[in-house]
Amino acid sequence: MESLLKDFELEPKNPSVEALRRWRSAVTLVKNRRRRFRMVADLDKRSKAEQIKQGIKEKIRIALYVQKAALQFIDAGNRVEYKLSNEARDAGFGIHPDEIASIVRSHDNKTLNDIGGVEIIARKLSVSVDGGVSEESINSRQQIYGFNRYTEKPSRSFLMFVWDALQDLTLMILMVCAVVSIGIGIATEGWPKGTFDGVGIIFSVFLVVLVTAVSDYKQSLQFRDLDKEKKKIFVYVTRDGKRQKISIYDIVVGDVVHLSTGDQVPADGIFISGYFLLIDESSLSGESEPVNVNEEKPFLLSGTKVQDGQGKMLVATVGMRTEWGKLMETINEGGEDETPLQVKLNGVATIIGKIGLTFAILTFVVLTIRFLVEKALRGEFASWSSDDAMKLLDFFAIAVTIVVVAVPEGLPLAVTLSLAFAMKKLMNDKALVRHLSACETMGSASCICTDKTGTLTTNRMVVNKIWICEKAMQIEGNESADELKTCTSEGVLNILLQAIFQNTSAEVVKDKDGKDTILGTPTESALLEFGCLLGADFDAYAQRREYKILKVEPFNSVRKKMSVVVGLPDGGVRAFCKGASEIILKMCDKIIDCNGEVVDLPEDRANNVSDVINSFASEALRTLCLAFKEINETHGETNIPDSGYTLIALVGIKDPVRPGVKESVQTCIAAGITIRMVTGDNINTASAIAKECGLLTEGGVAIEGPDFCDLSPEQMKDVIPKIQVMARSLPLDKHKLVTNLRSMFGEVVAVTGDGTNDAPALREADIGLAMGIAGTEVAKENADVIIMDDNFTTIVNVVKWGRAVYINIQKFVQFQLTVNVVALVINFFSACITGLLVNRICFPFYVLLNLFQGTSVIVFLLSGSAPLTAVQLLWVNLIMDTLGALALATEPPNDGLLKRPPVARGANFITKPMWRNIIGQSIYQLIILAVLNFDGKRLLGLGGSDAMRVLNTLIFNSFVFCQVFNEINSRDIEKINIFRGMFDSWIFLLIIFVTVAFQVVIVEFLGTFASTVPLNWQLWLLSVLIGAVSMPIAVILKCIPVERDTSKQHHDGYEALPSGPELA
Repeated sequence: MESLLKDFELEPKNPSVEALRRWRSAVTLVKNRRRRFRMVADLDKRSKAEQIKQGIKEKIRIALYVQKAALQFIDAGNRVEYKLSNEARDAGFGIHPDEIASIVRSHDNKTLNDIGGVEIIARKLSVSVDGGVSEESINSRQQIYGFNRYTEKPSRSFLMFVWDALQDLTLMILMVCAVVSIGIGIATEGWPKGTFDGVGIIFSVFLVVLVTAVSDYKQSLQFRDLDKEKKKIFVYVTRDGKRQKISIYDIVVGDVVHLSTGDQVPADGIFISGYFLLIDESSLSGESEPVNVNEEKPFLLSGTKVQDGQGKMLVATVGMRTEWGKLMETINEGGEDETPLQVKLNGVATIIGKIGLTFAILTFVVLTIRFLVEKALRGEFASWSSDDAMKLLDFFAIAVTIVVVAVPEGLPLAVTLSLAFAMKKLMNDKALVRHLSACETMGSASCICTDKTGTLTTNRMVVNKIWICEKAMQIEGNESADELKTCTSEGVLNILLQAIFQNTSAEVVKDKDGKDTILGTPTESALLEFGCLLGADFDAYAQRREYKILKVEPFNSVRKKMSVVVGLPDGGVRAFCKGASEIILKMCDKIIDCNGEVVDLPEDRANNVSDVINSFASEALRTLCLAFKEINETHGETNIPDSGYTLIALVGIKDPVRPGVKESVQTCIAAGITIRMVTGDNINTASAIAKECGLLTEGGVAIEGPDFCDLSPEQMKDVIPKIQVMARSLPLDKHKLVTNLRSMFGEVVAVTGDGTNDAPALREADIGLAMGIAGTEVAKENADVIIMDDNFTTIVNVVKWGRAVYINIQKFVQFQLTVNVVALVINFFSACITGLLVNRICFPFYVLLNLFQGTSVIVFLLSGSAPLTAVQLLWVNLIMDTLGALALATEPPNDGLLKRPPVARGANFITKPMWRNIIGQSIYQLIILAVLNFDGKRLLGLGGSDAMRVLNTLIFNSFVFCQVFNEINSRDIEKINIFRGMFDSWIFLLIIFVTVAFQVVIVEFLGTFASTVPLNWQLWLLSVLIGAVSMPIAVILKCIPVERDTSKQHHDGYEALPSGPELA
């Protein structure tokens, strides 16, 4: 089968347009194109949207890099005059919405300076740059300046799904047949009796359409909820003098927004203050070079990203007045890329459809030839009647019906159903899947490269130890702080507090309740809290404002340090630096000794400090060094020094391991998944945490990023399989590790990331996992899954659901192919051997094939020879239309999924165990049905006028129960115990119950309409027993060995886990 699916191979991430077009052109025999391809990207629409997007980007680029130069030569007197409305003037505003939008959009510095700069703009917007907007003015601002929302494509209504369901070719033919039936019925049986069958068909078609539309509409609502979650972006603003976190969609003109590294600029605005603010405008202009934003270049555009630094901006334009708003109209136009499973199952459906078409043509040819030969033998070849024409029409109907039942439309749609179900459940479990294919791919993950801080640890940091004046102290509450103050001179304590409070990106702000709150990274917050513990309360923190910040170099994952130069009240200049302990230590040539004096730092003393760093790190503490340097320069342009610092203190910060992480790591190892910690921390700290988590084992390698990058390709082949910890790594080191794992070893790699610089690794990995709490907007935008609680256990849960999606679809395919094989064989041989396809076996097969695979049944009532009425068939079809998929494709994951190895990249989807089960069950069902069909009356001792109807009912009933029990068998492809977890799946139990209940109703109470007769309890018991025998047969089949991969050793060194009957 896999060799026939070459045109249906698709990369799970960023597939090429050629591959997308190739599989579309290979799909044939589609009954309902609108429904089948609803969850498939429209490449033509996408191409047009891309052209529009590029046009907007080019327009923006010209405006930014050409027009602003031309504006210098435009006379201010020629500018457009904007007349402010009375409504705006009465609300206290002094600038027209279009005027301020034009200034920012065109980067018009001249007009901004003519007005008086950002302070005057703020005054015209009736806002304070310190206090922000008042809550009372928000409504009037939205009315006059607009909402920060974009024009979105309207969601599809329920009626549109009804219309899609009506496009099914089989339903169209069925409605034509209903009209013909009504016409013939009235002519032969009169009004109203002759209309019953036709009206019943029409009513049943209406119910089929309704149920299909409801199912599809509910799926669309699930995806709509997921889209809403994806668009949730929050920023910090100052309102009424208090810092608040709000959605970007609640931003109004005049808001003072606080930006930091990794944030998305939520609206067009003007720079107020900040430092080292580097903006990536490539999403708007296409220019890759980032732009420095400062007082000279004060304009920020919505949708751009903060690549580095921090700052405050005044919101000037929102919503559709921004260029980003126009771009947003084209986002997701054409839909999301289809997943590899969807494509593969479209291929399976196509292949089965071609086989069915072959069977149909052969059947039509055989029946027609036999009819003509018989007619010639009777000497009637020259005379033709309407009955002859009706027979040929019946033969054609038979052929069409075989084609219809052989196209399993439900296969690709089952993937969508399963993914929608899994994504909804994962969202409840704190994992937001941004791309459908990631949910599938995560089930095949063989390696997870995870961060340490916040993922394996709690990210609730506290200063646990300090080494100052050549003495180490444990910090445990106020008593420890008092002891530290007692044994430390006032001068040293003062310089320590300055180093903490001056050199920080965190802030102490008032929240809505007026309480002081520290805003900043967990590391920064831990240092500020430590400073406050030493007696420098929040009022003392205000002393920072007496110092003038001259220059700031913010922390990032490349520099691994933060530096600041401040002007002192007495006119002096001092630099402070903090960061990774080894890096800061190398920058120091002096140290504060045990007497509180500044002394030289020779090599032997530096080695002693290194020993202290390593001892702190071996206790799983994150180490930071704090240092300062006096600069003999006046206030002005002062470069941040890279050397000559004096070491003040070494701080050890405790970040406890998350509860349950060790167990989750062991679960991953048991599942054949290698966990590698990739962190920027000290190698000793990382190793200690890794050992605590159970990550670093005997024989495992802990390596530093720079050392890894220095390895040759041959060395990497030897070392990479053993790497369990990579410390002091840069984002490029992580990217290199991921690339080599995928290219050298064929691993399916999942990577976690939270910083802006992690974006390349997140894009390169098979599955990018961004942190929802610590992660920046840049990281989230480049990720496939967002871990909302930053918890490693949630990542394991995503793996479990990914595996569940894959295996659930396999179960459904196995179940469906079994029905297909039986139905096609019976149809063909009934037609070609008995010459009467429309008999007591075939109609049940039509309906049951369709009821389990989600297709509609064509019932031709022209000959009147069908033992089952169209109404009865449609009722059964309605009950079972998507229930097989719903039962098997939505089963929740069980712990057993994580006790088997991951599915290898490029592995066969339809496995040999699946073929074994399909063929075995098909043979059993064919034998039973053939015996009942040809010798049932004699074996059962049936007699009387209704013996044939009783036998027909028994065959139909037995076939239904064979599928019911086979549905249960399909719950596990290889394990014998198929009942495990069944009673936890209420959907599965409900579907089985509904199926059996409706079967009882059809057989016992709908005889008049369904051409069945009530069965006695012995025949009911026989039907159930015939179905139940498929369960011991399944056990026997699962004990038959099938060929498996003979390789036992994984390249990472662990033994391959058992699969097949051993897992029973």
